[in-house]
Amino acid sequence: MKSHDHSSMSHQDDGDKSSKKIQYTCSMHPEVVTDQPGKCPKCGMTLVKKDEAKTEMSGHKMEGMGSRGITRPMMHTEEHGGHGHMDMGGMKMSTDDRLTMLQDHHKQTLWVYWTIVLLGFWMITSPLTFDYGKNVVEPSGGRDVWLSLSDRIAAMRWSDIISGILLVIFGWRSLKPNRPYSVWILCFIGIWISMAPFIFWAPTAVAYYNSTMVGALIIALSILIPGMPNMIMFMKMGGDVPTGWSYNPSSWPQRSIMIGLAFIGWLASRYLGAFQLGYIDYAWDPFFGDGTMTVLDSDMSHSFPISDAALGTLAYTLEFLMGYMGGTSRWRTMPWMVTLFGILVIPLGFVSIFLIVSQPLSVGAWCSVCLFSAIVMLPMIPLQIDEVIAMWQHMVQRKQKGDSLWKVFWKGGDALSTEKDQRSPEMAEFNDSPWKVFKSSIWGMSFPWMLTISTVLGIWLMVSPTVFGVGIETPFADLNHLGGALAIVFAVVAMAEVLRSFRYFNTLLGLVLAVLPWFMGNSNLAMVISTSVAGLIITMLSIPKGKIKEKYGLWDKYVV
Repeated sequence: MKSHDHSSMSHQDDGDKSSKKIQYTCSMHPEVVTDQPGKCPKCGMTLVKKDEAKTEMSGHKMEGMGSRGITRPMMHTEEHGGHGHMDMGGMKMSTDDRLTMLQDHHKQTLWVYWTIVLLGFWMITSPLTFDYGKNVVEPSGGRDVWLSLSDRIAAMRWSDIISGILLVIFGWRSLKPNRPYSVWILCFIGIWISMAPFIFWAPTAVAYYNSTMVGALIIALSILIPGMPNMIMFMKMGGDVPTGWSYNPSSWPQRSIMIGLAFIGWLASRYLGAFQLGYIDYAWDPFFGDGTMTVLDSDMSHSFPISDAALGTLAYTLEFLMGYMGGTSRWRTMPWMVTLFGILVIPLGFVSIFLIVSQPLSVGAWCSVCLFSAIVMLPMIPLQIDEVIAMWQHMVQRKQKGDSLWKVFWKGGDALSTEKDQRSPEMAEFNDSPWKVFKSSIWGMSFPWMLTISTVLGIWLMVSPTVFGVGIETPFADLNHLGGALAIVFAVVAMAEVLRSFRYFNTLLGLVLAVLPWFMGNSNLAMVISTSVAGLIITMLSIPKGKIKEKYGLWDKYVV
């Protein structure tokens, strides 16, 4: 009896299934339902079976702003095998589907290009509205600039007018989708607008602030808010965590601390630039009296054809904006951007820090705000280097798979790992768990007591000439100022676990500091002993590696 009932029930179920009609729907527009396969009337995408669409959507949640970043398209996408198909939650997309998605995304960001057009008219009318020939100022320190006052006024006027016209033209062109060159031109116009005030020594403060703010807005509106031009057409999705790594170096917490430091540096540089350009008459220095003004008006500063402080403002602006660019897997989807960001932060950061710490040698004075800028810049180097190394590892692995490095560099490459970043907290958790988010922002850095003490000893070396009453312009003071600064730089950079071997520079530096003071003929025996002992301790502390907390894939063998 039971067997008969079971058979009848199975037969009835089969009948029910066969009587059900197969329905098709659109993954992007689930309200579209039809009995026939075909294309979605709203977006043109291929319809899928309704049950399959439900399964796909349940297995692949839509990414929010916190996880995908500002510049990622709003669908989960992946390209396979270079055949022009993209995976959207399990559904393959053809090139036509990509174009449809691009057009849909473009419609949602049309306001960006209209805003750029309006900003173009703003720039065209700015010289008339603000009158760059009124309340003009001269650069600080009586420096000779490469343009006369009348030429500076004319250059800023025409720069704003021409830039505004170009913004209107290319902003208008960008109202149509699939015009990446127009969008990139807008970005470079924004960079030029930001640069023009310190290249032409803008004669008024309003000209300087107007251009720097509008320039930053144009950069953000062209490639930051809507995303990289046409990235949808070649985006390759996959895992967020590099192969063999224990964390994601492109996560939002990792980038948030870089963004914050860049903004602080921008504020400091803008203040220094305002003094050099002549908009303020006094540069405040809480520790060294007129040291800041002495440094900013030094012969070394005057040797630059442009304001070096204002140039720093542009660098920090780009670093700030680039911190926002790309999604949480940009180490493999945007190698070119990670490379450019790394160049701004690492080699240029080293140069900037060296110029600042060498001020007592070249100028004979300290600048408090400049030192503050160096303090801000220094930790950015170890915080950024891990993302650069993750990008390098990805390039190496794609090359081993036979991919073109040139193509991977500009368009990214397929992921070798499907591991998603489950470890990094969401930025939305910051209000409730700020310490948790902060700790995740410095993954990849550790603070062994040896390096921490080396940093403290470096600070001691820098202040010891003042403590022992040794003149700032004496060779012995120069040795301590420069040696202490280098000890700090080497120790802090070595706190990046991927660059832990950097500590060996302090081994050699410590020996120099231990020996050289005895041959400099200095009569201050206490300072000689202090410097020598500090050097010996720094050397000994630079030998042990310290604990390594994270994993770095192919780079693990270089963490020595």
